[in-house]
Amino acid sequence: MLSKLSLEFTAFLQATGIFVYCLLIGSIMLNGNHWFGSSPSILGPALFLSLFIVSAVITSLMFLGQAFLLFWDSKQPKKAVKLVIFTTLWLSVYILSIIAFLVAQK
Repeated sequence: MLSKLSLEFTAFLQATGIFVYCLLIGSIMLNGNHWFGSSPSILGPALFLSLFIVSAVITSLMFLGQAFLLFWDSKQPKKAVKLVIFTTLWLSVYILSIIAFLVAQK
């Protein structure tokens, strides 16, 4: 499905997916004590580290998965590099937008 879309739009979708995923994980971290209660055991830090590792894998797949397929399967390294660059640019737009929003709230 993503192969029929332009590289720019594919990058936008990837960056948006990563951004939404980060919002979800941030929400879990912000409200974790309220939802799950305070846990003075080793399970809290173990859960956090496990979530961190799983999040790294998920976001890596979202960010680099299509680029890897372009590079490895389709033998299109230039398109793969462009996709990584476009996705990075879209993520930068999201990050700068959040910073601008937070600064404007002060």
